[in-house]
Amino acid sequence: MLDVKNINSSWTLFLDRDGVINHDKENDYIRNWDEFRFYDAIPEAIAILSKLFGRIVVTTNQKGVGKGLMTVNDLDNIHNQMVAKINQAGGRIDKIYYCADLADDSINRKPQPGMAFQAKQDFPEINFAKSIIAGNRISDMGFGRNAGMHTVFMATTHPETPYPDPLIDLRFNSLVEFAHFLTNK
Repeated sequence: MLDVKNINSSWTLFLDRDGVINHDKENDYIRNWDEFRFYDAIPEAIAILSKLFGRIVVTTNQKGVGKGLMTVNDLDNIHNQMVAKINQAGGRIDKIYYCADLADDSINRKPQPGMAFQAKQDFPEINFAKSIIAGNRISDMGFGRNAGMHTVFMATTHPETPYPDPLIDLRFNSLVEFAHFLTNK
């Protein structure tokens, strides 16, 4: 079970993107920066989380690239501008990992843990037992469990998801709510 009192700079926060950091686009993809819309106060929430966690990484499934609906350059532009806004608010994202694979069984496509292993390769100090995935889908929770992480469900896009659930350690309405919860632990 996740004891939030133990969270410190030796911990890593894995964040999903669409539906956690920004508004998801129903049955479509965020294809360019003009379509990207942060949820309210997200850059500030990530600034709070940046003071608590030693590493913050984003892991995001991006089939839109694999389907040719957008390019890697389009995705990089979105991520560069997203990170710039987060940095301006005093937060940080250490690295962004994405999976453009179309096959649902790809090792890098959530719920498989491939992106977690990529992060561990880049940042060997990551300890999955001291890591949390914050996501808005059960596939994010499966990703966390498959890598040995704790899981925090954001009920932004799927509030009907049952809780308690064996895949979900904690549940919040938003990343902002989670950040405030941790600062008041």
